This record gives sequence, C-alpha cells and structure tokens, in this order.
Amino acid sequence: MELQLKDIELAAERLKPILHHTELDMSSTFSAMTGGEIYLKCENRQKTGSFKIRGASNKIAALVERGDVKSVVASSAGNHAQGVAYAAHKFGIPATIVMPASAPIAKVQATEGYGAKVVLHGDCYDETADAAHEYAETHGSTFVHPYDDLVTMGGQGTLADEVVMSGEGPFDRAYVAIGGGGLAASVACWLKKFWPDIKVVGVEGVDQASMKTSMEQGHRVNLDYVDVFCDGTAVHIPGEYTYPLCRDLIDEFVTVTNNEVCQAIRAMWESSRVVPEPSGAMSLAGFMKQWNEGQVRPDEKSFVVISGANMDFTQLTQIARQAGIGNHETRYLRISMASKRGQVLKYLRHMPPATTLVDVQYGKTEGDTQYPVFGIAASDEDLDTIRTTLKKKGIEFEDISEDDDVRFRMIHYQAELCEHPLFVHIEFPERAGAFLDFMERIADLASLCYFNYTYTGERVGRALVGMEFESAEDRETIRKRMAGFTRNIIRSIREISPEAFHRIMGKGALSIGSQKRETGD
Repeated sequence: MELQLKDIELAAERLKPILHHTELDMSSTFSAMTGGEIYLKCENRQKTGSFKIRGASNKIAALVERGDVKSVVASSAGNHAQGVAYAAHKFGIPATIVMPASAPIAKVQATEGYGAKVVLHGDCYDETADAAHEYAETHGSTFVHPYDDLVTMGGQGTLADEVVMSGEGPFDRAYVAIGGGGLAASVACWLKKFWPDIKVVGVEGVDQASMKTSMEQGHRVNLDYVDVFCDGTAVHIPGEYTYPLCRDLIDEFVTVTNNEVCQAIRAMWESSRVVPEPSGAMSLAGFMKQWNEGQVRPDEKSFVVISGANMDFTQLTQIARQAGIGNHETRYLRISMASKRGQVLKYLRHMPPATTLVDVQYGKTEGDTQYPVFGIAASDEDLDTIRTTLKKKGIEFEDISEDDDVRFRMIHYQAELCEHPLFVHIEFPERAGAFLDFMERIADLASLCYFNYTYTGERVGRALVGMEFESAEDRETIRKRMAGFTRNIIRSIREISPEAFHRIMGKGALSIGSQKRETGD
C-alpha cells in the first residue's frame, strides 16, 4: 500500500468545511535576508494550533463515512491529542486520549476543552501508545495513529494542496519538519505532482534524526535516545508507511541543533511577533542553516512550513537563553586566571565592543589559579578576535560550549568531601515523584553529593547529579544497576566527560577512566 494522489484530493474535499485555509505569506524579513522570495506556510494559525488536525479530521471523517466507528482513541502529548479531540467532537464521536503523566497541564486542559476524555499513563510515547491500543481492544474503539496511516497522511497532504492552489508557485525548495514522517511524505507526494523539479528538504533535530539515520542504514532504525526539547517531532522510529515514501520523495535531509531551533523562533518573533513551538520552527531552522552555509541561492524561491504553535509559556525562558543575543549563539570559554586582584577585569578588556557577556560561572577555590567560565554572545569574527587576543596574551583557555557541566549553573560545594564520586547527566520524566523513583533504586549504596537542576518547561527534567559511595565496588554496582533502568524511571543517563569531571572535582581528581580501572574495567 502507498499514498495515492486521489487520497489527498479526497481529503481536500472532506476538510474544506472543517479547517482553516492557512496563509502562505511572503516574509519580507527572510526575503530581504536572502535576496530571494521566501514564503511561510503558517499552520501555527490552524485550528488547534497545528497541522495535526488535518490528518486527524480526515481519518475520523473517513471512519464516519464508512459507518464503522463508535469511538476513537489516540496517544499523544499535545498536537495530535488536540486534533483528534477537536475532530471527534466535530463529528459527534466520543474520544479518549492517553497522555503521559508528565504532559503539561495546559495541553491536558486544552484537549479536555475540545470534549475528549484524558487518561494519564506512563512517561513516554511507547507507554501511552501501548495503553491506547489496550484501551481500543477493551472498549472497541478505533485507534487513530498520528502519522503512520495513509488516510491520516492524505489529510496532512492537503497543506501542500493549499500551497499549489495559492498561485504563488512554482517553488524551487520546500522545507518540512520530520517526526514520524507523515507530513513530509504527503507534502512531497503532492508537490512533485505539480512541480517535479522542486527540492523537498526534510528537517530533523540532531538527536531526533530517526528518518535520516534510517536512510543512511537502508532500513528503519529505532533510536535508543531521542531528545524531547522539540517534543512534537520526538519519534524513535519512522513509520512503516512513511519510511519508503520519504526515501523515495525527500530530496535532502538536514539536521539542526536545539540552539538553531531557538534562533529560528527568535527570528520569527522579531520578524512577525509570532512564537512557534520548537517543532513548529524546526523547518525554518533548517532553511536558515542551509542559507548560512551557502546551500540556497538568492534566485531560488522557497517556502517553509511553520507546523505548530502549542508551547508551554514556561519554556520561553530556556528558548530565550539558547537563542543567544543579537542572533549570535552563546559560546562558553573556560579561562585560566591567576588568583589575584583585577584578573577578571583584565579578561573583560579583551572583549570586542559588540560582544555581550550573558553568563559567568565562578567560585573561588584554593590554589594559585582560578578557572571561571564566561558565556559570550558574539559573531564568529569577534570570537576569533577573542581567541587570538587571549593566545597573544598567553592566557590559557578552552571552549567548553558543548560540555555537560556548563549547561547548568555552577554551585558551591567542597569537592574534597566526595568519596568515590560518580557524576551523571540524567533526564527524568517531569512529573511529581520521578526523581524520587530514581533515588529509591540507588539509596541503599549511594548518597548525593551534588545536584544541579533547573526547571525548563520541557516534558523531561534535566539534571547533573553527583553521587558518592563507601567503596569503589559500591559505585560499580550502581553503574550496572543504572544501566538496566527502564525509561519510565530514567529516560536517559550518561556519565559526564573526563574533562567536565575534572572541572567539577578540581585538580588532583581521579579521571573517570581511573575510577573504572579501580573496579577492574
């Protein structure tokens, strides 16, 4: 089975009286930036705030036409949940949505507001999906898949039909975010019917790239870890239907970092006072990345799908921090300084005037040398100037922007008091009692000596945790125990790098490798 053009044509007729025909707006800001014509397909203005309602409405409408549905059930943390709830209410069909226990209360209330019954279960999509399928079997409900369904994809493809019918084409490039791949596959299918030469670019997060990885390996790949900052595209494995379609129809794949997504959100805000959700801005981040790398010509005409706007207000702080200042990504430099008066001022004097200091992490320690960390938002040119100046002055430094420990605030503690330490970066479900679940499984052997956590508004909590043990053997026991934890206890856990360990523990600390050698590893 494969997606047929008639599936999208039929969906377009079904959905005309139900959904908004969202605008295809030429962006004067991005057009001026590139010298070309850049259009935005604004699904953030769609009913329920996302394109997901297209697929959900088409699926439920088709079920009603066949007369073989009495109720529907779905599993989702947000956009699909609201789409199914709205469509079911529109057609008078009872709907139950299984959402993770960590789902933001705002999204739960929005889903209930559309008339659906919400069941909170589990901490990840796999668990909610299993519960939804079980509910479907028990209650005789029909499961509505968020992307891996041809009828659902037919509905999502109507987005491309609106682009074609806008009269603004033909386009040279189209940028579409990929989670499970339903939107990208259906959009590409329709666009290439009318514009065979169009290049469809699929955009994924660097830690969400299940489709790109699958293409590289020649088969569907189930990722062990998926970052959930862009929660709407956090999919471990592509769909059975979407994978071959994306393989055949998507011309190019590009991956973007969370910082690049945040910069795209900022660009949308500054250009139009619109704030898309992270997944909704992912395609724009992909376009901006390719433009900055010189892969988009000024004479090319492009459109970008802004796929959604459902985001918790609490996430805005983290987005603003990651977006940097003046469209410059924040970089972190660790500086070696003598322990005497005026050294910080000495360093600050070497910063170019256009540089913005956004973060300083410093605490006095014993010894003749201090190692403060400076967060700097500056252009690449100014950063090169800083690096060159520091080298000429004989000031030692290292760029630690990607290291685990600088993602958190430095806190005061006495490293010398830690016995047989073990430091890990963990992600736990952002729900009451999640960290308690983790601690209860290690409390017999481990004691906390360091805990660094800040609420970010995501569905997961991110923390840097230090534990100490009475013996190296106990530490190794906990290492092995944590490796077997299921995702409902800890989504992800990894030891910090040796470099980060040294910064946290100070001079003379055993390396992580040395610790392992103590236990015979």
